[in-house]
Amino acid sequence: SWEIRSAGVETHGLNPRAVTIMDEAGIDISNQTSDLIDLDYFNQSDMIITLCGDAADKCPMIPKESTHFHWDLVDPAKAKGSEEEIRSAFRNTRDEIEKRMIELSKQLNV
Repeated sequence: SWEIRSAGVETHGLNPRAVTIMDEAGIDISNQTSDLIDLDYFNQSDMIITLCGDAADKCPMIPKESTHFHWDLVDPAKAKGSEEEIRSAFRNTRDEIEKRMIELSKQLNV
């Protein structure tokens, strides 16, 4: 069984575009929160996946007992352009995370 948590090195609040784009895929994240990394939980994690370029630089030291993957994804919150172009950036990131999670679950035989 997996327990998955999401956290970051900074909190920015829940992005309304992320809520909308995830809802398109049938996933309700409207009750999620923007949380800071819980270092106790972090240090006990079997696997840590960091996303976006600055996460690799700003993330606390990864415990050597943990498996670590860094997925250098484009942060859709930094997208510029028309509303549709920005939403497209969110969709691309959502779809890329889904693809990588499917690949990871196959690697782990889950």
